Amino acid sequence: MKKIEVLGTGCKKCVNTADQIQAVADELGIEVKVEKVTDPGTIMGYKVMSTPGVAIDGNLVHSGSVPNHDKIKTLLKE
Repeated sequence: MKKIEVLGTGCKKCVNTADQIQAVADELGIEVKVEKVTDPGTIMGYKVMSTPGVAIDGNLVHSGSVPNHDKIKTLLKE
């Protein structure tokens, strides 16, 4: 199971990112645990300067925008 952290303040873009990641994971049959992280210290620990950010298994893989469907598929398959 992949642990996915959506890093951000809880804004609409962050919520949308988390929802899209879960939807793509379900579509691909990949088991994930999506967690919304709003703690500023944790977000800064990933060196995210622009949200939403996405970390998979503790590694920052995207930040600054809502990733599109194809980008999410690529990230989940890595």
